Amino acid sequence: MFMIRKYAVDKAGSDALLAWLQPFEAFIYKREGDWRLLAAKNKLTKSVVPKSSSPYGQNLIDKMVLLIKEELHHFYQVLEVMDEYGVEYRSITPCRYAKGMLTHVKTFEPDALIDKLIVGAFIEARSCERFAMLAPHLDKRLGDFYLSLLRSEARHYQDYLTLAKEIAGPDQSDKVESRVAYFADIEASLITSEDSDFKFHSGVPKIAMN
Repeated sequence: MFMIRKYAVDKAGSDALLAWLQPFEAFIYKREGDWRLLAAKNKLTKSVVPKSSSPYGQNLIDKMVLLIKEELHHFYQVLEVMDEYGVEYRSITPCRYAKGMLTHVKTFEPDALIDKLIVGAFIEARSCERFAMLAPHLDKRLGDFYLSLLRSEARHYQDYLTLAKEIAGPDQSDKVESRVAYFADIEASLITSEDSDFKFHSGVPKIAMN
């Protein structure tokens, strides 16, 4: 959503996107509304019009709108599972993983956008791997759900990489590969180093290293 608003649409389009997202944000941050009604509100379409000054706005919209819709569907599915298992919905702090990657994003365009897309690809790919590793150790209901999620994450990371390459242009493929390798080293450090905060994208738990 951030990428579409920043890079692909004008202020009117941005405001329309925020209005569409409002019921989800109200529930997430303020606990307002009934989560069971959110599925019916996931109606974003690719009819969002790109601003004329964005050379890659349509590509971003085409791929990111589908990704947003799918991720919000997953959010709704997770709420269903939590309700079934009696797990309380509560806010938690973000882990260091994404922030640790994003601090290395370049500050000038279009390199900043390309870097953000590469970081998004790593997050999705690592999610895919961890869902696959966890699924066999869960009960069938949750294991099947994790397997369905990992298939989506696999598509998502490919979409991010495809967009990064399209925006860079065919003559800059080596540059994209170089940045992928750069972020691979950062990501490897984050997931193999000691981490006191145990979450889905955590590094090695501190207790395991003592």
